[in-house]
Amino acid sequence: MAIRIALAGNPNCGKTTMFNNLTGSNQYVGNWPGVTVEKKEGKLKGKKDIIITDLPGIYSLSPYTLEEVVSRDYLINERPDAIINLVDATNLERNLYLTTQLLELGIPVVIALNMMDLAVKSGDKIDEKKLAAAFGCEVVATSALKGEGLTEVVDRAVRLANARTIQVPKHEFSREVEGYLADIADLLPNSVPDHLVRWYSIKLFEQDEKVLGTTPLSADSSKRIVEIVKDAEKQMDDDAESIITNERYEYISKIITGCLKKNRKGMTVSDKIDRIVTNRILALPIFVAVMFVVYYVSVTSLGTIVTDFTNDTLFGAWIQPAVQSLLETAGASEWLVSLVVDGIIGGLAAPIGFAPQMAILFLFLSVLEDCGYMARVAFIMDRIFRRFGLSGKSFIPLLISSGCGVPAIMATKTIEDDKNRRMTIMTSTFVPCGAKLPVIALVAGAIMGGAWWMAPSMYFIGIASVIVSCIILKKTKMFAGDPSPFVIELPQYHVPSVKTVLLHVWERVWSFLKKAGTILFLCCMVMWFLATFGVENGAFGMVEDMEASFLAIIGTFLAPIFAPLGFGSWQAVASSLSGFVAKEGIVSTMGVLANMAEATESDAALWQYVMTDFFHGSALAGFTFLTFNLLDSPCLAAISTMAKEMGNKSWTAFAVIFQNVFAYAVCLMIYQLGSFAMGGGFGIGTASAVIVLAVTLYLLFRPAPKADKKTGAAAARI
Repeated sequence: MAIRIALAGNPNCGKTTMFNNLTGSNQYVGNWPGVTVEKKEGKLKGKKDIIITDLPGIYSLSPYTLEEVVSRDYLINERPDAIINLVDATNLERNLYLTTQLLELGIPVVIALNMMDLAVKSGDKIDEKKLAAAFGCEVVATSALKGEGLTEVVDRAVRLANARTIQVPKHEFSREVEGYLADIADLLPNSVPDHLVRWYSIKLFEQDEKVLGTTPLSADSSKRIVEIVKDAEKQMDDDAESIITNERYEYISKIITGCLKKNRKGMTVSDKIDRIVTNRILALPIFVAVMFVVYYVSVTSLGTIVTDFTNDTLFGAWIQPAVQSLLETAGASEWLVSLVVDGIIGGLAAPIGFAPQMAILFLFLSVLEDCGYMARVAFIMDRIFRRFGLSGKSFIPLLISSGCGVPAIMATKTIEDDKNRRMTIMTSTFVPCGAKLPVIALVAGAIMGGAWWMAPSMYFIGIASVIVSCIILKKTKMFAGDPSPFVIELPQYHVPSVKTVLLHVWERVWSFLKKAGTILFLCCMVMWFLATFGVENGAFGMVEDMEASFLAIIGTFLAPIFAPLGFGSWQAVASSLSGFVAKEGIVSTMGVLANMAEATESDAALWQYVMTDFFHGSALAGFTFLTFNLLDSPCLAAISTMAKEMGNKSWTAFAVIFQNVFAYAVCLMIYQLGSFAMGGGFGIGTASAVIVLAVTLYLLFRPAPKADKKTGAAAARI
């Protein structure tokens, strides 16, 4: 029978690093039943009968965020055989708060004092034996980053699991609180297991809604518990939940006094770095400079070198000619050669050719995340975002969106306020995701000759669009109200784990490649068929002139809609349409059309074809094309996730409509006003852009409506 061990701990305590070290490649990722919070499980290296579950990073087992609910439900209902509780040795007091709650579940707990190398380096001394005696559980010093102590901590957890030990919490609160808890324990039904009596007593004292709703209490017992809680709140002059919180911290403080000797002489290295990195004046310029370097190296500098090799040499000079020669030698028909070489390989080659750029980008982002800098960015952006109605919690999804919009939308679950959560869902996909990176790289090469500033500018256009749209939305009654509070623990800076960083990069790139092998494969075939077949000279079949193809007919029909934005060619419209399925499809469609136009000799030929036939030689039109596909509604997978998180068809429809209308309005202003500024005439399009600009300015600077009483009450409770 398999042994199940759960990893539990605060965010940024090294849990993911330990999980990766323990399981290696034996991991499988899915979603928790009924929710879309990521679930990670893996088999211990060398021992297939030991399953490790990586629980979401949480600060407590209170039901405030979905992560806390998921972790609590798993621990109570699934009851793993043991828990490895990762505790940041450099921040004992904050981390041990969760430990006191885990010990009350009756499941064997082993405390992994993680980051002990950092604690020792700073001169702190932790008496592990005293800590173990105080909590009544085993304590092991570990360093997940260096792989130290991991074997020992797992061995102890396995030994406790095999012994079927029932964890008995040793911590006690004040005499008054223990008396109230004892009174509640006497009222619990017999169905509550003995090892969970204390946990249920505490949760009922805190008036935990989920526990109250699932515990089969009689009417008299429920009434009596309410009386006990009211009496306690009156006697102790505080609300019940705060009483328990204070009791936990008082107990932890007593333990730390006897177990921890700090040796802080002045500021730590992290504190010194933070004086610069989180400085009110320097923080934002530093962040802008960091992201500029990341995108410059990923897309323009090193990224261009590897992408040119992939597109020009690997696919253009080796694979496509070889496959074409092989098929023609085998006597394959013309349409089959065209399908395979132009449609499938040509279509897939375009987005796959940018995979190396994506890998470099994700490498940079993973390093910044793992070293602790991105936590600082969230803190920095909270000061800015609060001015526009969002909290720093909204920046986390925006940051994740630079990888993929789907997990970014899922990450909004941590935002308690529904209005702020919906607003973040609607705007998070404005930030360029990995799928948009190939589009940026290709179009930037086509319209600007690979200008170094294009990729970073798209990132900052996305951020600016988030801010502008949030200001507009926040000034409507649907979204009016105070932003939700933001609390984040800033971890100590440390050297990133090479293994963890490479695993993150591989997961993201592999996800992109899988999409290329499924969705984009079908997209390429459909686009090839539409671009190859049509009605020419009154007969259906393969067309010699692409202008007679079905794709040209569809694109030409819809072109007037996009003509005011500057890209009214059927090729550009057709490419944009494929982007509604998957953003990489834009590049795939361009690749299909370019291959069929025989612009396959080099990237330069492809870019020249795009510039001439797609945008009629107008760099401004190419820029608006890129901006529109950056800001319009995301891919179908992201829209599907959006629908699940919104939980309402009307809200989902509103979100999609808002995204597309916003993208259209922005691009209309860019192209029409830009054309006028460069010497163009003043016509209907320019007048429309002026009207749109006036409306936008009004929506931005009009006074915000007062939040209703419900919103104010909710903010006060928070």
